[in-house]
Amino acid sequence: MKQIFFFLALSLVIIVFSLSCRKTVTTTPAPADVNPDFTISPDSLKFPIAGASDTLTITMNGSRWAAVSDQSWCTLSANSSSDGSSQVTVTVSANPNMGDRTATLTFAMDTKTVKYVKISQAGRTTLYPAYGDSIAPDASGMSSTAVQLASKFKLGWNIGNTMEAPGGETGWGNPPITESYIKFVKQSGFTAIRIPCAWDLHVDDPATAHIDTNWLKRVKEVVGYCVNNDMYVLLNIHWDGGWLEQNCITAKKDSVNAKQKAFWEQIATEMRDFDEHLMFASANEPNTNSDPAQMAVLMSYHQTFVNAVRSTGGRNTYRTLVIQGDNQLISLSAFPKDPTPNRIMYEDHNYTPYQFTALNGDASWGKMFYYWGTGHHSTIEPDRNATWGEESDQLQYFDYIKSKFIDKGIPVLMGEYGAYRRGGTANVPLDLPTHNASVDYWITYVTKQALAHGLKPFFWDTGGILDRRNNTVVDQETIDAIMAGGK
Repeated sequence: MKQIFFFLALSLVIIVFSLSCRKTVTTTPAPADVNPDFTISPDSLKFPIAGASDTLTITMNGSRWAAVSDQSWCTLSANSSSDGSSQVTVTVSANPNMGDRTATLTFAMDTKTVKYVKISQAGRTTLYPAYGDSIAPDASGMSSTAVQLASKFKLGWNIGNTMEAPGGETGWGNPPITESYIKFVKQSGFTAIRIPCAWDLHVDDPATAHIDTNWLKRVKEVVGYCVNNDMYVLLNIHWDGGWLEQNCITAKKDSVNAKQKAFWEQIATEMRDFDEHLMFASANEPNTNSDPAQMAVLMSYHQTFVNAVRSTGGRNTYRTLVIQGDNQLISLSAFPKDPTPNRIMYEDHNYTPYQFTALNGDASWGKMFYYWGTGHHSTIEPDRNATWGEESDQLQYFDYIKSKFIDKGIPVLMGEYGAYRRGGTANVPLDLPTHNASVDYWITYVTKQALAHGLKPFFWDTGGILDRRNNTVVDQETIDAIMAGGK
C-alpha cells in the first residue's frame, strides 16, 4: 500500500508541476554537473486541536517545485514555485474527531527529487466537550431514599407519543402538553407522571452533541407543570432513534457512552433545581438480545448516566436515578456504582401477553388474543383465548421481581403497562362484551398485583384514554379498571 501511495502522490505532483509549467517562460536549466539541492524546513509540523497555520521554508537549485497534500483538512498557500527560496503557509482546520490525525505533504523538484513533510494534529480525548458545571451538593428537598420516595406515589401515567415523537412534541398528532392537562391527570387519580423524551432528535450540532436550548427549556417547562402540582415525575431518554437502545454492543460502546455522558450532563444541569419530585431514567427498553456481553455494555451506559448526573452537583447529588434491563434481569452485583447510597430504582415494563395487550394483527409468531383470564374466555371464539401469560404467569413474574429487587431494598417502577380494546373496522372480536371485560380484568388484575408486590405502575396512554385537547375521559372503563386495581 505504501508503494501505491508513493506512486499516486508522485503522479499528482507531476500533474500539478506540468500544469503549472504551461505558461511560456524562459528558464536556465541547472548545469548537468550540479547536484540537486532541495530542502524543506522543518520536515514536520504539529498542530493543536483547534487548528492553526505554520510556515515551511523551501530552498532549491532546480527550476520548479510542486506539492500536494493527501488530506483535505490540511492545505497549502501555494502548490508550486520557481523561486530558489520561498515560504509556504500550511493551514490545518479544527479536528472534530477523537484521537490524533496525520497528513503527508509531498514536494517534488523538477518532477524527480521528492521530499515529504509530516503533519500531525491532536484530537480530543473525549468525543464531545464537557457540559455544565459542578456546584456544591444541595440536600434541600432531597431527603428521601429511593424506597422512601417510592412510597410517596402510587399510580403513574405516561404521556406517550409526545415529547419522544420525531418532529417535536406534536409530531405524532398530539397537542402540546399544558398545565391544565397535568392537573386533569391528577384529578383523574394519578400521583406520578412519566415523560418519555427524545434528545438526539433535538441535537443542533452533531459534532458536539449539543441539545437545542429551546428544547431543553420546553422539557423543563413540562416538568415544572408536574412538580408545581405535587406530581412525581420520571424523565428519561426514550427510544430516540435507537442510538442507545439498539447499540448495546462492544463496537458502539465508546461512542454511545460519549453521547450518554454529553446528554445527561446537559439534561441534569438544566433540571438541577427541581427537588426530589423529579427522577431521571437512563433509557427505556434497551435491547441486549439476552446476551451477557451486551448486558455488560448496557451496564456501562448506566454507569455513565450515574456519573454524569452526579457530576453536576446541587440537588442532582441526591436525586433518585432509574435503570433498566432487558429480557434478562440485571444482577444486583452489576448495578452501577453510585457515590450517593440508596438512590437507585429499577424499571421494567409489562405487556404480557403482548398478543392480548397490544398486538393489532396476527403475526407469523402468533395470533392475536381477544380474551384473557379466569372467567373471561370466550366459547364463541375459543381460538382467540389466551394460551399463556395469564394469572399464574403474572404472579410468577411479580414474585420474581419482588424477591430479586424489592425485598433487597431496590424499588421497582413498572414504567409502562396496559391492555387496549380492539374494535372499529378491523380486528373486531366476535364476542365483544367478553373482550371488553377481559381488558378491564387484565388492567385491574395487573395493577393490583403490581402494587401488592411493591411495584409502582405507570399506565401507557397516547391520548386514547384521556383526551389532551379537551381534558375529558375517552375511555372511562379503563380509568375505572386502574382505580379498582389501586384500591
